[in-house]
Amino acid sequence: MKSYGQFCPVAKAAEVFCERWTPLIIRDLACGATRFSELKRGVPLMSPTLLTRRLRQLEQEGVVERKGSGRNCTYHLTAAGEELAPAVALLSNWGQRWTRRELAEGEIDLGLLVWALERGVRPDVFGAERTVVQLVLIDQPPAKRRWWFVNENDAVQLCVKDPGFEVDLYVEVSLPDIIYIWRGDLSLTRAQGEGRLKVHGLARARRAFRAWLNLGEWTQVQSQRAVSC
Repeated sequence: MKSYGQFCPVAKAAEVFCERWTPLIIRDLACGATRFSELKRGVPLMSPTLLTRRLRQLEQEGVVERKGSGRNCTYHLTAAGEELAPAVALLSNWGQRWTRRELAEGEIDLGLLVWALERGVRPDVFGAERTVVQLVLIDQPPAKRRWWFVNENDAVQLCVKDPGFEVDLYVEVSLPDIIYIWRGDLSLTRAQGEGRLKVHGLARARRAFRAWLNLGEWTQVQSQRAVSC
């Protein structure tokens, strides 16, 4: 990690926290990711080699703790790392208020979106019965158009191939629009009213869809910039 060459505590903390990718790693660890593969999904543009090196650096700084070895290795925030989690939350809040705008092409990330959905939805709202939600991204090529979320036993599993179960709920939307919905730029009510989001299937599943999507508190943060979507 690069040094500012100062004894100031702001500088010393920034050397750890402001290194590229570090806030995103802390974000994902704070949200429950523990395995290398989970962390890699949260930073798809970061190479595995760089992620490994950054995790080791954070270990050396006492921010991250590694448990186990080999395939059983997991990563966790230490007490010092946990104290950085509120800083990440404040950064998120500031970003929602002051940086929102129409997404650039390079920011429309399919992998990050489906991973965020898998991590963020509430499978328990469907009750004990297995419920399959199929997400159809109408603007994507055939190989990336359909995604299945199998909700069962209060857990959700993302499937990139048809799991073979009957689909209970179909959700049709473009990739940019579902990202705008997830960020809070486009409300579900507006998206459905304008026909940009279509939800059909079993009545019980349709009724639970909003709760299942589990849009975070950040969607309630009002942007201080005009957002066109």
